[in-house]
Amino acid sequence: MENREKEYIEGFKTYLSVEKNFSEHTLDAYSSDIISFILWLDGKSCVDVNFDKLREYLHFIQRFDYKKTTIARKVASIRTFYKYLFRERYMDSNPAVSLSAPKRPKSLPKFLTPDEVEQILNNVKIDTPAGFRNRVILELLWATGMRVSELSNLNFGDINLEENEIRVFGKGAKERIVLMSDRAKEYLVQYINSARKLIAPGYNTGEIDENTPLFINSTGFRLQNKTIRKVINETVEKIELPKKVTPHVFRHSFATKLIENGADLRVVQELLGHAGISNTQIYTHISVKHMRDVYETAHPHGGNS
Repeated sequence: MENREKEYIEGFKTYLSVEKNFSEHTLDAYSSDIISFILWLDGKSCVDVNFDKLREYLHFIQRFDYKKTTIARKVASIRTFYKYLFRERYMDSNPAVSLSAPKRPKSLPKFLTPDEVEQILNNVKIDTPAGFRNRVILELLWATGMRVSELSNLNFGDINLEENEIRVFGKGAKERIVLMSDRAKEYLVQYINSARKLIAPGYNTGEIDENTPLFINSTGFRLQNKTIRKVINETVEKIELPKKVTPHVFRHSFATKLIENGADLRVVQELLGHAGISNTQIYTHISVKHMRDVYETAHPHGGNS
C-alpha cells in the first residue's frame, strides 16, 4: 500500500472518531473495509476511482458468502470514505454518491425479559472491587438504555445524583439526558464512595474532577467496551441462558419494557438518542410480537392447534 493511501486511511479514522463519534468497534470495521478495498485496487489510487470501479468491487465482494448486513456495512464504509475524500478536496467529485447497498433483511432486535435481566445481574460476582464495578455497569445499562460506548465514556461531570440524571454524548456527539433508577443510583454511589478507589491499587489515579473517567480498569485508565462485553459473556455462559446477550441487548430490553408499560414513543426516542422516530418504532413491533407469543402460550385458544 502506498504511503499516500495510508495517509488517507489515517485521516479517515480521525474523521470517524472525532467528527462522527463512531464507536471503537464501528471504527475498526470501517477501517478494515477500506483497507480491503484499497488492497483490491492493486496499486490503483483510491482517488482515481470512478463509479464503475466501485460497482465492479461490489460485484466482487458479492461472490463471497457475506451476510447482507455485512455487504451493506461495506458499502456504507465506502460511501463514507469517499464523502470524506471529497470534503477534504482530495477529489473533484464523489464517485460513491449513487452507490447503493442491498436492502437489509428486516429483523426484530433480540431482548431479555425483566426476569432474565435480574438473573444476569444477580450472578455477577461482586466480592471484588472490579466485580462490584461490573454490577454497577450492568445496572446502568438496564436502567438507562445507554449504548456501551456512551457508558464507558462517562466522566464524573456527567453524573447528577441529586436528580438521578446522566448526561450522555451519543452518535455525532449529540448530547442528551438519561434517567437512572433509584436502585442503579444506590449501586453507583457505593461504587464511587468505596469500590472505585480499590480497583487500581498502586496506581495514582489523580484528583477527581468533572473530566475524570467514571469507570476505570486495574491500571487506573478508562474502562474499555470489550471488558464490559466480556463480563456479560462470562455471566451468561455461567447461568446457561439460551440467548446471545450483548450490551446492546440490554438497550433493546430497556426500550421494549418501556413500550410494554405504555411509555410514549417520543419519550423512548429521546432516552435512546434516536435521530428519527422510525428507529424507535421497531420496539412497538417487538411488544406486539411478545404479546402474541404470550397470548398463544397462555390462552386455551391462542395457538393454531
